[in-house]
Amino acid sequence: MWRPCPSEEEAEAPTTTPPNNLIPSLPDDVALNCIARIPRSRHPTLSLVSKPIRTLLSTPLFFTTRCLLNCTQPLLYLTLRTPASSLQWFTLHRTVPSLLLAPLPPIPSPAVGSAYAVLGSTIYVLGGSINDVPSPHVWLLDCRFHRWLRGPTMRVAREFAAAGVIGGKIYVLGGCVADTWARSANWAEVLDPDVGRWERVASPSEVREKWMHASAVVGDRVYAMADRGGIAYEPHSGSWESVGGELDLGWRGRACVVEGILYCYDYLGKIKGFDVGRGVWEELKGLEKGLPRFLCGATMADLGGKLCVVWECQGSGKEMEIWCAEIGVKKNPDGELWGQLGWFGQVLSVPKGSSVVHCSSVAL
Repeated sequence: MWRPCPSEEEAEAPTTTPPNNLIPSLPDDVALNCIARIPRSRHPTLSLVSKPIRTLLSTPLFFTTRCLLNCTQPLLYLTLRTPASSLQWFTLHRTVPSLLLAPLPPIPSPAVGSAYAVLGSTIYVLGGSINDVPSPHVWLLDCRFHRWLRGPTMRVAREFAAAGVIGGKIYVLGGCVADTWARSANWAEVLDPDVGRWERVASPSEVREKWMHASAVVGDRVYAMADRGGIAYEPHSGSWESVGGELDLGWRGRACVVEGILYCYDYLGKIKGFDVGRGVWEELKGLEKGLPRFLCGATMADLGGKLCVVWECQGSGKEMEIWCAEIGVKKNPDGELWGQLGWFGQVLSVPKGSSVVHCSSVAL
């Protein structure tokens, strides 16, 4: 079975042995059960209680226990590109009443046009170009300990590919010119993390576009938008098809899926949702007085069943601002998509010319 390899910059892996005497007078297994239920926002304070507890918070056992107890909470991860062409990674800390983007270690080999996929507690960064040369390399961010690991190399180099997770496997489509047998045969690939090896996915020649502008998983299909229209792939049957004209015309920019509805931000300043079953776009209403009219560079993620939107805002002097909002989404009694603004505010100041690249949600 394949295991990710630590990068040279990586510190030693955290211990897998739980510390003793977590809470005096309580058996360690009972103490672990109690501590694992404490919300993540309290973990910084919790780490100050004692050395055994601080050690516990950095063990795989602690995160496994939280998962088994169904106590995980969604955490937002954000990637920004600065004018110096460097990639910066952040995670959102919500401590009432403030919001803060905390920096993370930089990816060892930053690239342009990487695809992203989240599986469990890991963010996969797939390919991208380095010095204008597409790369087949894969980097993994272990979000439990914020460590970068090397992943299994893809069969072909890619940039601006589409990616999605279905059934515990990662699918990547396009991002390469199908001008050789190898690139044609491996235009689509799949990774089973338990096996640790990419395998080719058969694809018809008519879907083999190079550039993929956006992608999302809805139900049991990976949807991707290419230069000449959208495509959908269903791994269970191995079937490919072009998406309907309604979805193709309405999908603009980055998107995410919340409760089976595909959301994106259009050029008219509206958040819209697409119901794949009905084949129609609807405006997300109820936000007219809460959010700014235009959300520059809007990027979205499913944050535990809530729609999380990150955007760029004009700042002062040589800086610009990054803002974030959490929106509860549902259908009202009339069947309309309705949004309820939870929290929103500025989370970071960055140099002018920076841009939001991607955001993901990971349950920890």
